[in-house]
Amino acid sequence: QVQLVESGGGLVQPGGSLRLSCAASGFTLDDYFIGWFRQAPGKEREGVSCSSSSVGHTYYADSVKGRFTISRDNAKNTVYLQMNSLKPEDTAVYYCVADPRRNTMTTILKRFGSICSVNMYDFWGQGTQVTVSS
Repeated sequence: QVQLVESGGGLVQPGGSLRLSCAASGFTLDDYFIGWFRQAPGKEREGVSCSSSSVGHTYYADSVKGRFTISRDNAKNTVYLQMNSLKPEDTAVYYCVADPRRNTMTTILKRFGSICSVNMYDFWGQGTQVTVSS
């Protein structure tokens, strides 16, 4: 059974840091596209950061560039999102995602426009709340 379980969310003051973790089970993350999305109240779900070693590309939303870092530990079958210099506008439910597709970057861009498109990912975690507030 494929499962993604996020942890590490919570309440943090502006300027603080959090590290989200996403433990995968039922499959091996090694060759998967992985990523993090978020959804704030009243807003659409948006791609925060997505990565694939198979196409050699990592995407960051402009709003998080230089502050967030995505990584994976294949030995632990876990994906991370290190979030620094957090802002109140980062407050949202954060979702871990994974997808086993084998498409080329050209095919992905033609079909989805980005490796961080909501429509691209089949596997989603249940979400973890991040609240940035003083």
